[in-house]
Amino acid sequence: MDTVITVEELARKLGLVFEGDGSCPIKGIAGISDAGPGDITFVANPRYASDAAQTKASAVIVSKDWARPCSAAAMLRADDPDKAFAQAAAFFAPPPVVPVPGVHPTAVVAKDVKLGADVSVGPYCVLEPGVKVGDRTILYAGCYLGHGVIVGADTKLYPHVTVREYCQIGSRNIIHNGTVIGSDGFGFNVDKQGVRTKVPQIGIVVIGDDVEIGANVTVDRARFGKTRIGNGVKIDNLVQIAHNVVVGNHSVIVAQSGIAGSSELGAYTTLAAQAGVGGHIVIGERVVVGARGGVIKDVPAGSFVSGFPARPHVKEMRVRAQIERLPQLKERLGELEKRLEALEQKLK
Repeated sequence: MDTVITVEELARKLGLVFEGDGSCPIKGIAGISDAGPGDITFVANPRYASDAAQTKASAVIVSKDWARPCSAAAMLRADDPDKAFAQAAAFFAPPPVVPVPGVHPTAVVAKDVKLGADVSVGPYCVLEPGVKVGDRTILYAGCYLGHGVIVGADTKLYPHVTVREYCQIGSRNIIHNGTVIGSDGFGFNVDKQGVRTKVPQIGIVVIGDDVEIGANVTVDRARFGKTRIGNGVKIDNLVQIAHNVVVGNHSVIVAQSGIAGSSELGAYTTLAAQAGVGGHIVIGERVVVGARGGVIKDVPAGSFVSGFPARPHVKEMRVRAQIERLPQLKERLGELEKRLEALEQKLK
């Protein structure tokens, strides 16, 4: 049965103050431009003020200091509209589909594998000898756990996740479709003729607790020792993390970013989309690397860098502003050259 809740009831559950029609029924959620009657939406950025003024939503979650027009029947005021909207979404989300605990008949599970209580092993999963899986963990269809892999409790591995031999995954993790943990690092010796010989990659990957890793991410095993992903780290889709990298606790790595071998990211660091980090680089805590930023040297804690090569963001913006002026400067230079040439002709 579809969930229906009044604005007043929803505001009370979220601990928010509302204005307008508290009896208005809310049946679902939607974005500000797509919402219709019966929907609740949110606006957190003034750039969407025009959308709020003409939205067809029945209710809008806004900031406490919002003072712009809103066409909805009711407004709910929040310190953090984005967070409040996420909490509201939970009331309308369909219940999660949780697999029944047990091992599917098509799964291949070695005799010495140790499964905790209420573990679910989906169709066509393969668990090699020595694998240990914690309580209530779910392995969806087609997952592969190599020899000696350890996975903690309450973790979800979505279809076709591969965890290679001896790697360790913590508890309460979510790893999305197609991600590979523990593939070989990119390591080769080069002789005088330019012929490359593979260097054995004998280390492992260790992933902490409360980590979420997106789809088609690759985290390489260490050449020796450990590639480490700290607690609370969030990694978007299509990210490459090379051998012996260390990612500090609660860092965020956004889509299509790449980190070369043996680099370290401090805690609470953010790599925006398509950021790149060279090898053997140390990035301090609470650093932000802007989208498409290229880091080729160490970055001190607390910095905001962008551009290539990455430099302080304010400086990068000034450089970009000057680059935008180059056509005008070129035109002015051409005019000055013509005037100089004319003056030279007069003096002859």
